[in-house]
Amino acid sequence: MKQTDFIEPAKRISNISEYYFSVKLQEVAKMNAEGKNVIGLGVGSPDLPPSRYVVNELCKVASCHDVHGYQPYSGIPELKQAYADWYKKSYDVELAPSEVLPLIGSKEGIMHITLAFLNEGDGVLVPNPGYPTYRSVSQLMGAEVVPYNLLESDGWMPDFETLEQMDLANVKLMWVNYPNMPTGANATKELFEKLVSFGKKHSIVICHDNPYSFILNDKPMSILQIEGAKESCIELNSMSKSHNMAGWRMGMLASNEQFVQWVLKVKSNIDSGQFRPMQMAAIKALAAPKQWYDNMNLLYEQRRIWAEKIMTILRCKFDETQVGLFVWAKIPDYEKGSEELTNDILYNAHVFITPGFIFGSNGDRYIRISLGSSATKIKEAYERIADYLVNRNTKQLK
Repeated sequence: MKQTDFIEPAKRISNISEYYFSVKLQEVAKMNAEGKNVIGLGVGSPDLPPSRYVVNELCKVASCHDVHGYQPYSGIPELKQAYADWYKKSYDVELAPSEVLPLIGSKEGIMHITLAFLNEGDGVLVPNPGYPTYRSVSQLMGAEVVPYNLLESDGWMPDFETLEQMDLANVKLMWVNYPNMPTGANATKELFEKLVSFGKKHSIVICHDNPYSFILNDKPMSILQIEGAKESCIELNSMSKSHNMAGWRMGMLASNEQFVQWVLKVKSNIDSGQFRPMQMAAIKALAAPKQWYDNMNLLYEQRRIWAEKIMTILRCKFDETQVGLFVWAKIPDYEKGSEELTNDILYNAHVFITPGFIFGSNGDRYIRISLGSSATKIKEAYERIADYLVNRNTKQLK
Protein backbone atom coordinates (compact mmCIF):
# COMPACT_ATOMS: atom_id res chain seq x y z
CA MET A 1 0.00 0.00 0.00
CA LYS A 2 1.33 3.43 -0.92
CA GLN A 3 1.77 6.08 1.72
CA THR A 4 -0.53 8.33 -0.34
CA ASP A 5 -3.35 5.83 0.23
CA PHE A 6 -3.62 7.27 3.74
CA ILE A 7 -3.86 10.83 2.45
CA GLU A 8 -6.99 12.51 1.14
CA PRO A 9 -7.12 15.86 -0.69
CA ALA A 10 -9.22 18.78 0.46
CA LYS A 11 -12.91 18.28 -0.23
CA ARG A 12 -12.99 21.47 -2.28
CA ILE A 13 -11.11 19.89 -5.19
CA SER A 14 -13.67 17.11 -5.51
CA ASN A 15 -16.09 19.67 -6.97
CA ILE A 16 -13.86 20.73 -9.85
CA SER A 17 -11.95 19.13 -12.70
CA GLU A 18 -8.51 19.94 -14.02
CA TYR A 19 -8.78 22.84 -16.46
CA TYR A 20 -9.86 21.53 -19.87
CA PHE A 21 -6.93 23.04 -21.75
CA SER A 22 -4.47 21.68 -19.19
CA VAL A 23 -5.68 18.16 -19.96
CA LYS A 24 -6.25 18.52 -23.71
CA LEU A 25 -2.94 20.21 -24.43
CA GLN A 26 -1.16 17.27 -22.81
CA GLU A 27 -2.98 15.02 -25.29
CA VAL A 28 -2.01 17.32 -28.17
CA ALA A 29 1.62 17.31 -26.99
CA LYS A 30 1.59 13.50 -27.01
CA MET A 31 0.20 13.50 -30.57
CA ASN A 32 2.92 15.93 -31.64
CA ALA A 33 5.58 13.73 -30.03
CA GLU A 34 4.22 10.93 -32.23
CA GLY A 35 4.81 13.12 -35.28
CA LYS A 36 1.20 14.12 -35.98
CA ASN A 37 1.94 17.88 -36.16
CA VAL A 38 -1.35 19.12 -34.71
CA ILE A 39 -2.37 22.65 -35.67
CA GLY A 40 -3.61 24.38 -32.53
CA LEU A 41 -6.67 26.58 -32.99
CA GLY A 42 -7.93 26.09 -29.47
CA VAL A 43 -6.23 28.37 -26.96
CA GLY A 44 -6.55 32.15 -27.22
CA SER A 45 -2.81 32.79 -27.00
CA PRO A 46 -1.41 35.32 -29.52
CA ASP A 47 1.47 33.82 -31.51
CA LEU A 48 3.27 37.12 -32.13
CA PRO A 49 5.62 38.93 -29.71
CA PRO A 50 5.06 42.32 -28.12
CA SER A 51 6.51 45.41 -29.75
CA ARG A 52 10.32 45.35 -30.00
CA TYR A 53 10.35 48.49 -27.86
CA VAL A 54 8.72 46.49 -25.08
CA VAL A 55 11.19 43.61 -25.32
CA ASN A 56 14.12 46.05 -25.48
CA GLU A 57 12.89 47.77 -22.32
CA LEU A 58 12.64 44.42 -20.52
CA CYS A 59 16.21 43.52 -21.46
CA LYS A 60 17.57 46.96 -20.60
CA VAL A 61 16.01 47.12 -17.15
CA ALA A 62 16.79 43.47 -16.37
CA SER A 63 20.49 44.23 -16.89
CA CYS A 64 20.44 46.72 -13.99
CA HIS A 65 21.83 45.40 -10.71
CA ASP A 66 19.20 46.86 -8.39
CA VAL A 67 15.91 45.62 -9.92
CA HIS A 68 15.87 41.96 -8.83
CA GLY A 69 14.43 42.28 -5.34
CA TYR A 70 10.86 42.15 -4.10
CA GLN A 71 8.59 44.82 -5.52
CA PRO A 72 5.53 46.54 -3.98
CA TYR A 73 2.55 44.24 -3.53
CA SER A 74 0.35 46.85 -5.18
CA GLY A 75 2.68 47.36 -8.16
CA ILE A 76 5.19 50.12 -8.76
CA PRO A 77 3.65 53.64 -8.86
CA GLU A 78 4.78 54.17 -12.46
CA LEU A 79 2.81 51.14 -13.65
CA LYS A 80 -0.33 52.13 -11.78
CA GLN A 81 -0.16 55.56 -13.38
CA ALA A 82 0.43 54.00 -16.80
CA TYR A 83 -2.69 51.84 -16.41
CA ALA A 84 -4.67 54.95 -15.38
CA ASP A 85 -3.35 56.85 -18.42
CA TRP A 86 -4.23 53.88 -20.66
CA TYR A 87 -7.81 53.90 -19.39
CA LYS A 88 -8.10 57.61 -20.08
CA LYS A 89 -6.66 57.26 -23.58
CA SER A 90 -8.54 54.09 -24.50
CA TYR A 91 -11.89 54.42 -22.74
CA ASP A 92 -12.03 58.05 -21.57
CA VAL A 93 -12.27 56.78 -17.99
CA GLU A 94 -10.63 58.78 -15.21
CA LEU A 95 -8.79 56.62 -12.69
CA ALA A 96 -6.60 57.61 -9.79
CA PRO A 97 -3.59 55.31 -9.24
CA SER A 98 -5.22 54.27 -5.93
CA GLU A 99 -8.13 52.89 -7.97
CA VAL A 100 -5.82 50.56 -9.92
CA LEU A 101 -4.29 47.25 -8.80
CA PRO A 102 -1.79 45.44 -11.07
CA LEU A 103 -2.24 41.67 -11.14
CA ILE A 104 -0.27 38.61 -12.22
CA GLY A 105 -2.78 38.18 -15.03
CA SER A 106 -6.50 38.77 -14.73
CA LYS A 107 -7.13 35.05 -14.08
CA GLU A 108 -5.37 35.57 -10.74
CA GLY A 109 -7.71 38.49 -10.14
CA ILE A 110 -10.75 36.23 -10.38
CA MET A 111 -9.46 34.27 -7.41
CA HIS A 112 -8.55 37.38 -5.41
CA ILE A 113 -11.93 39.03 -5.98
CA THR A 114 -13.74 35.84 -5.00
CA LEU A 115 -11.72 35.58 -1.78
CA ALA A 116 -12.28 39.25 -0.99
CA PHE A 117 -16.05 39.37 -1.52
CA LEU A 118 -17.57 35.91 -1.04
CA ASN A 119 -18.06 33.94 2.14
CA GLU A 120 -18.71 30.23 2.01
CA GLY A 121 -22.29 29.72 0.84
CA ASP A 122 -22.69 33.17 -0.73
CA GLY A 123 -24.24 33.24 -4.18
CA VAL A 124 -22.40 34.25 -7.35
CA LEU A 125 -24.04 34.76 -10.74
CA VAL A 126 -22.03 32.96 -13.43
CA PRO A 127 -22.81 33.13 -17.19
CA ASN A 128 -23.70 30.02 -19.21
CA PRO A 129 -21.80 29.90 -21.54
CA GLY A 130 -18.88 31.64 -19.92
CA TYR A 131 -15.23 31.46 -18.94
CA PRO A 132 -14.91 28.20 -16.92
CA THR A 133 -12.74 29.85 -14.25
CA TYR A 134 -15.68 31.93 -12.97
CA ARG A 135 -17.41 28.71 -11.95
CA SER A 136 -14.40 26.67 -10.80
CA VAL A 137 -12.96 29.40 -8.58
CA SER A 138 -16.40 29.97 -7.02
CA GLN A 139 -16.65 26.25 -6.30
CA LEU A 140 -13.15 26.18 -4.80
CA MET A 141 -14.20 28.92 -2.40
CA GLY A 142 -17.37 27.09 -1.37
CA ALA A 143 -19.66 29.70 -2.92
CA GLU A 144 -23.04 28.83 -4.39
CA VAL A 145 -22.87 29.06 -8.18
CA VAL A 146 -26.05 30.59 -9.60
CA PRO A 147 -25.96 30.17 -13.40
CA TYR A 148 -27.67 32.68 -15.66
CA ASN A 149 -28.37 31.95 -19.30
CA LEU A 150 -26.84 33.66 -22.29
CA LEU A 151 -28.73 32.66 -25.43
CA GLU A 152 -28.10 33.28 -29.11
CA SER A 153 -31.73 34.40 -29.45
CA ASP A 154 -30.98 37.24 -26.99
CA GLY A 155 -27.75 38.21 -28.71
CA TRP A 156 -25.83 36.49 -25.88
CA MET A 157 -26.93 39.24 -23.50
CA PRO A 158 -28.31 38.70 -19.98
CA ASP A 159 -32.10 38.55 -19.76
CA PHE A 160 -32.76 41.07 -16.99
CA GLU A 161 -36.44 40.17 -16.70
CA THR A 162 -35.45 36.58 -15.89
CA LEU A 163 -32.73 37.76 -13.52
CA GLU A 164 -35.23 39.89 -11.61
CA GLN A 165 -37.44 36.83 -11.10
CA MET A 166 -34.61 34.82 -9.53
CA ASP A 167 -33.97 34.58 -5.80
CA LEU A 168 -31.08 37.02 -5.43
CA ALA A 169 -31.16 37.41 -1.65
CA ASN A 170 -27.92 35.49 -1.19
CA VAL A 171 -26.11 36.74 -4.33
CA LYS A 172 -23.15 39.06 -3.72
CA LEU A 173 -21.20 38.94 -7.00
CA MET A 174 -21.97 38.71 -10.73
CA TRP A 175 -19.46 37.84 -13.46
CA VAL A 176 -19.89 39.47 -16.87
CA ASN A 177 -17.57 39.59 -19.87
CA TYR A 178 -17.97 41.84 -22.96
CA PRO A 179 -16.76 41.62 -25.67
CA ASN A 180 -17.95 38.18 -24.68
CA MET A 181 -15.86 35.06 -24.60
CA PRO A 182 -16.70 32.62 -26.09
CA THR A 183 -19.52 34.10 -28.19
CA GLY A 184 -17.94 37.32 -29.51
CA ALA A 185 -21.01 39.40 -28.59
CA ASN A 186 -20.01 43.03 -28.24
CA ALA A 187 -20.63 45.43 -25.40
CA THR A 188 -23.18 48.23 -25.60
CA LYS A 189 -23.72 51.28 -23.43
CA GLU A 190 -27.28 50.11 -22.77
CA LEU A 191 -26.03 46.75 -21.48
CA PHE A 192 -23.54 48.38 -19.13
CA GLU A 193 -26.17 50.83 -17.85
CA LYS A 194 -28.52 47.93 -17.07
CA LEU A 195 -25.76 46.01 -15.30
CA VAL A 196 -24.77 48.99 -13.14
CA SER A 197 -28.42 49.62 -12.24
CA PHE A 198 -29.04 45.92 -11.52
CA GLY A 199 -25.99 45.70 -9.27
CA LYS A 200 -26.92 48.75 -7.23
CA LYS A 201 -30.55 47.67 -6.88
CA HIS A 202 -29.63 44.27 -5.45
CA SER A 203 -26.32 45.18 -3.70
CA ILE A 204 -24.42 42.88 -6.07
CA VAL A 205 -20.85 43.63 -7.09
CA ILE A 206 -20.69 43.55 -10.90
CA CYS A 207 -17.32 42.20 -11.98
CA HIS A 208 -16.64 42.89 -15.65
CA ASP A 209 -13.84 40.92 -17.30
CA ASN A 210 -12.61 42.99 -20.26
CA PRO A 211 -9.55 41.49 -22.03
CA TYR A 212 -10.86 41.49 -25.62
CA SER A 213 -11.97 45.07 -26.26
CA PHE A 214 -9.14 45.96 -28.67
CA ILE A 215 -9.39 42.96 -31.02
CA LEU A 216 -11.44 43.42 -34.20
CA ASN A 217 -13.47 46.01 -32.33
CA ASP A 218 -13.84 49.58 -33.60
CA LYS A 219 -14.96 51.04 -30.28
CA PRO A 220 -13.40 49.65 -27.09
CA MET A 221 -15.67 50.10 -24.10
CA SER A 222 -15.38 49.87 -20.32
CA ILE A 223 -18.20 49.42 -17.84
CA LEU A 224 -16.52 52.19 -15.84
CA GLN A 225 -17.64 54.66 -18.51
CA ILE A 226 -21.10 54.49 -16.95
CA GLU A 227 -21.78 57.17 -14.35
CA GLY A 228 -21.54 55.76 -10.84
CA ALA A 229 -20.16 52.40 -11.99
CA LYS A 230 -17.10 52.60 -9.77
CA GLU A 231 -19.35 52.50 -6.69
CA SER A 232 -20.42 48.90 -7.34
CA CYS A 233 -18.32 47.53 -10.21
CA ILE A 234 -14.87 46.04 -10.63
CA GLU A 235 -13.27 45.78 -14.06
CA LEU A 236 -10.52 43.31 -14.88
CA ASN A 237 -8.25 43.96 -17.85
CA SER A 238 -5.24 42.23 -19.31
CA MET A 239 -2.29 42.80 -21.61
CA SER A 240 -2.31 39.15 -22.73
CA LYS A 241 -4.38 39.62 -25.86
CA SER A 242 -4.18 43.37 -26.45
CA HIS A 243 -0.36 43.51 -26.38
CA ASN A 244 0.70 39.91 -27.18
CA MET A 245 1.90 39.38 -23.62
CA ALA A 246 -0.03 36.27 -22.54
CA GLY A 247 2.99 34.56 -20.99
CA TRP A 248 4.05 37.72 -19.15
CA ARG A 249 0.97 37.56 -16.88
CA MET A 250 0.35 41.29 -16.80
CA GLY A 251 -3.17 42.23 -15.77
CA MET A 252 -5.00 44.74 -13.60
CA LEU A 253 -8.26 45.62 -11.96
CA ALA A 254 -9.90 49.00 -11.50
CA SER A 255 -12.61 50.06 -9.08
CA ASN A 256 -13.19 52.37 -6.14
CA GLU A 257 -10.36 52.70 -3.65
CA GLN A 258 -12.13 50.67 -0.94
CA PHE A 259 -12.70 47.67 -3.23
CA VAL A 260 -9.07 47.85 -4.40
CA GLN A 261 -7.85 47.82 -0.79
CA TRP A 262 -9.98 44.78 0.06
CA VAL A 263 -8.57 42.86 -2.91
CA LEU A 264 -5.03 44.01 -2.05
CA LYS A 265 -5.48 42.59 1.45
CA VAL A 266 -5.98 39.17 -0.17
CA LYS A 267 -3.34 39.59 -2.87
CA SER A 268 -0.60 40.70 -0.45
CA ASN A 269 -0.98 37.43 1.43
CA ILE A 270 -0.67 35.31 -1.71
CA ASP A 271 2.04 36.77 -3.97
CA SER A 272 5.09 38.99 -3.59
CA GLY A 273 4.71 41.36 -6.52
CA GLN A 274 5.92 41.26 -10.12
CA PHE A 275 9.42 41.45 -11.58
CA ARG A 276 10.27 45.14 -11.93
CA PRO A 277 11.71 44.86 -15.49
CA MET A 278 8.40 43.35 -16.63
CA GLN A 279 6.48 46.20 -15.02
CA MET A 280 8.70 48.75 -16.74
CA ALA A 281 8.28 46.98 -20.07
CA ALA A 282 4.50 46.93 -19.55
CA ILE A 283 4.60 50.71 -19.17
CA LYS A 284 6.16 50.92 -22.63
CA ALA A 285 3.47 48.63 -24.04
CA LEU A 286 0.65 50.68 -22.54
CA ALA A 287 1.98 53.75 -24.34
CA ALA A 288 1.61 52.06 -27.74
CA PRO A 289 0.01 54.29 -30.41
CA LYS A 290 -3.27 53.44 -32.10
CA GLN A 291 -1.26 52.17 -35.07
CA TRP A 292 -0.09 49.20 -32.96
CA TYR A 293 -3.66 47.99 -32.45
CA ASP A 294 -4.59 48.75 -36.07
CA ASN A 295 -1.68 46.69 -37.41
CA MET A 296 -2.58 43.74 -35.20
CA ASN A 297 -6.20 43.92 -36.31
CA LEU A 298 -5.17 43.81 -39.96
CA LEU A 299 -3.54 40.45 -39.24
CA TYR A 300 -6.57 39.24 -37.28
CA GLU A 301 -8.85 40.19 -40.17
CA GLN A 302 -6.84 37.94 -42.50
CA ARG A 303 -6.94 35.11 -39.99
CA ARG A 304 -10.65 35.51 -39.44
CA ILE A 305 -11.31 34.99 -43.16
CA TRP A 306 -9.82 31.49 -42.99
CA ALA A 307 -11.42 30.70 -39.64
CA GLU A 308 -14.80 31.54 -41.12
CA LYS A 309 -14.00 29.34 -44.13
CA ILE A 310 -13.43 26.44 -41.73
CA MET A 311 -16.77 27.10 -40.07
CA THR A 312 -18.44 27.26 -43.48
CA ILE A 313 -17.11 23.90 -44.73
CA LEU A 314 -18.21 22.38 -41.41
CA ARG A 315 -21.66 23.82 -42.16
CA CYS A 316 -21.61 25.80 -38.95
CA LYS A 317 -23.56 29.06 -38.59
CA PHE A 318 -21.88 32.15 -37.17
CA ASP A 319 -22.51 35.84 -36.63
CA GLU A 320 -20.26 37.92 -38.88
CA THR A 321 -20.46 40.90 -36.50
CA GLN A 322 -18.84 39.12 -33.54
CA VAL A 323 -15.60 40.63 -32.21
CA GLY A 324 -12.59 39.47 -30.22
CA LEU A 325 -9.97 36.77 -30.65
CA PHE A 326 -12.28 33.91 -31.64
CA VAL A 327 -14.88 32.75 -34.12
CA TRP A 328 -17.86 31.10 -32.41
CA ALA A 329 -20.29 29.05 -34.46
CA LYS A 330 -23.24 26.69 -34.10
CA ILE A 331 -22.71 23.15 -35.36
CA PRO A 332 -25.21 21.42 -37.68
CA ASP A 333 -28.09 19.46 -36.20
CA TYR A 334 -26.74 16.18 -37.58
CA GLU A 335 -23.55 16.42 -35.50
CA LYS A 336 -23.79 14.66 -32.11
CA GLY A 337 -22.21 17.46 -30.08
CA SER A 338 -19.28 19.84 -29.86
CA GLU A 339 -16.97 17.38 -28.10
CA GLU A 340 -17.60 14.61 -30.62
CA LEU A 341 -17.08 16.94 -33.61
CA THR A 342 -13.89 18.54 -32.31
CA ASN A 343 -12.44 15.14 -31.35
CA ASP A 344 -13.17 13.84 -34.85
CA ILE A 345 -11.32 16.81 -36.30
CA LEU A 346 -8.42 16.42 -33.87
CA TYR A 347 -7.91 12.69 -34.41
CA ASN A 348 -8.52 12.65 -38.17
CA ALA A 349 -7.42 16.08 -39.44
CA HIS A 350 -4.95 16.82 -36.63
CA VAL A 351 -6.47 20.23 -35.95
CA PHE A 352 -7.36 21.25 -32.38
CA ILE A 353 -10.59 23.29 -32.13
CA THR A 354 -12.32 24.13 -28.84
CA PRO A 355 -15.67 22.44 -28.13
CA GLY A 356 -18.29 24.79 -26.75
CA PHE A 357 -19.49 22.41 -24.02
CA ILE A 358 -16.55 23.44 -21.79
CA PHE A 359 -18.15 26.88 -21.39
CA GLY A 360 -21.45 25.49 -20.10
CA SER A 361 -24.50 23.58 -21.30
CA ASN A 362 -25.60 26.46 -23.53
CA GLY A 363 -22.36 26.05 -25.48
CA ASP A 364 -22.71 22.36 -26.30
CA ARG A 365 -23.96 22.93 -29.86
CA TYR A 366 -21.13 25.36 -30.65
CA ILE A 367 -17.41 25.31 -31.41
CA ARG A 368 -14.74 27.99 -31.15
CA ILE A 369 -11.68 28.75 -33.29
CA SER A 370 -8.86 30.92 -31.96
CA LEU A 371 -7.21 33.54 -34.14
CA GLY A 372 -3.96 33.07 -32.24
CA SER A 373 -2.27 31.29 -35.17
CA SER A 374 -1.06 32.76 -38.46
CA ALA A 375 -3.31 33.00 -41.50
CA THR A 376 -1.01 30.46 -43.17
CA LYS A 377 -1.57 27.97 -40.35
CA ILE A 378 -5.34 28.50 -40.30
CA LYS A 379 -5.39 28.05 -44.09
CA GLU A 380 -3.49 24.77 -43.68
CA ALA A 381 -6.02 23.72 -41.03
CA TYR A 382 -8.81 24.52 -43.49
CA GLU A 383 -7.19 22.30 -46.13
CA ARG A 384 -6.72 19.42 -43.68
CA ILE A 385 -10.33 19.60 -42.52
CA ALA A 386 -11.57 19.83 -46.12
CA ASP A 387 -9.63 16.67 -47.01
CA TYR A 388 -10.97 14.90 -43.92
CA LEU A 389 -14.57 15.84 -44.77
CA VAL A 390 -14.15 14.50 -48.32
CA ASN A 391 -12.86 11.20 -46.97
CA ARG A 392 -15.61 11.02 -44.36
CA ASN A 393 -18.33 11.66 -46.91
CA THR A 394 -16.85 9.08 -49.27
CA LYS A 395 -16.90 6.44 -46.52
CA GLN A 396 -20.48 7.30 -45.63
CA LEU A 397 -21.56 6.89 -49.28
CA LYS A 398 -20.00 3.43 -49.38
